[in-house]
Amino acid sequence: MLTRGDDFPLHQTPEPVAYAGTDRNFYDRYFFNGYAPDGSGFFAVALGIYPHLNVADAHFACIRDGIQYNLHASRELNMERLDLTVGPISIEVVEPLKVLRVRVNGEGLAADITFTGRAFPIEEPRFTYRIGPRTFMDYTRMTQNGRYAGWIEVDGKRIELAPGMVGTRDRSWGVRPVGAPDAQPHGHGVVSSFFWQWTPVNLPSRSLFFHINADRHGAPWNTRAVIAPDGAGHNGFHETPSAVMHAQLAPGTRWPSGGTLTIQGPDGALTLTFEPLQRFQMRGLGYTSPRWGHGLYHGPLAVEREDFAIEELDPMAATMENLHVQIISRVTTSEGEVGIGGFEQLVIGPYAPMGLTEYLDAG
Repeated sequence: MLTRGDDFPLHQTPEPVAYAGTDRNFYDRYFFNGYAPDGSGFFAVALGIYPHLNVADAHFACIRDGIQYNLHASRELNMERLDLTVGPISIEVVEPLKVLRVRVNGEGLAADITFTGRAFPIEEPRFTYRIGPRTFMDYTRMTQNGRYAGWIEVDGKRIELAPGMVGTRDRSWGVRPVGAPDAQPHGHGVVSSFFWQWTPVNLPSRSLFFHINADRHGAPWNTRAVIAPDGAGHNGFHETPSAVMHAQLAPGTRWPSGGTLTIQGPDGALTLTFEPLQRFQMRGLGYTSPRWGHGLYHGPLAVEREDFAIEELDPMAATMENLHVQIISRVTTSEGEVGIGGFEQLVIGPYAPMGLTEYLDAG
């Protein structure tokens, strides 16, 4: 089947763009978050394309006065991968790798937000991970900090984005679990676990990125730290694999309660201290959501609003839908800079460095 993408030099295989290899778990995804310098006014957006499931879905979320407002949408893809509209949520690529625009209008939630990158996006190391014989993840991700302009409206109350609104956006594509789960087990003796931390930080004149995926014993299988000065091109970054995060768990949860990150900067060791300001539940964007998980089929078009009080959630709900969080944090560096960033964490299963020995036990 030919689609709009076939009129652009984007092909990676001999087939039309509508076909993305042969793995049913292939996906292509946008993510955005934004927050004011004091951690207030948080919002986030995600949009995913699942070519072999013939599904597209999108989510918008914002926080006001302790309530997280979430808008979920899903539709049949109809094999057209360049249509970045899912019901009331759309993304426009205004200037590739630099300027993107998000529009929302549905179920009492509306927004018009423009992102402008602070530097060229970084390319993270390719994520390839197997559980037993099966490929669990195999994808590439680019990440970029930026500044935002625009407005958000909740039930008729419109608020302009605060001056100095910053945040992060990423693009990832490849293979990871999407849609309905595979019911067949991976094999005898395979213990499933997953550990993830991601801390994109906006400092006054530069951005800092750190992430780690580790096994249940704490050994990293994918990690990197990068410093990107404002205006840097693709070869203007300082990067290092020698970064260490020391984080604590909030009592009775698997959420981070702060942490200290040490990396090797261009002028020696640089330490960043994270002080929590605001918690965002990633289920608002479909992550770990039992109903709105990525790639699930809801029919030709489905739209639903979901509101909840953040402090009333059970952090250790048996469905695990509340495990995945971003903690917006004030960040202070050993060089005297004060900035703000996200501390995203997801821990499923045992993780020895934090004293977690069961599939679902709290810190």
